[in-house]
Amino acid sequence: MLVEPLVEAAKTLAEKRFTVEYPEERESMPDTYRGMLRLDMDTCISCTACEKICPNKTITMVEVKTDKGVKIMPQVGIERCLFCALCEEVCPPKCLTLSKDYSFEAYDKRDLIKRPEELE
Repeated sequence: MLVEPLVEAAKTLAEKRFTVEYPEERESMPDTYRGMLRLDMDTCISCTACEKICPNKTITMVEVKTDKGVKIMPQVGIERCLFCALCEEVCPPKCLTLSKDYSFEAYDKRDLIKRPEELE
């Protein structure tokens, strides 16, 4: 009676851990994983297609000063994002993409609103 639990405990201690020492170690994500949005500000043409297609109204267009003047670019509220990739599909220059990055934790909800400069 007492031997079986001890044997089971010894087996468990000898097994490989299931958890990862985050953020030092990162788990590799599959190719189909949809994570944080990335924006290439140089190729964005300010077409607003991503804002129009977003089902959750996560994307809003804001003015950004660039070396060529002022452009409107997408600002993303990650807290509302469904990671559906519709914005990525509809983007003509393919400047808005979903990456495999899954580290977008925040203490304050306002930190989850990412300006175009933060999406690079």
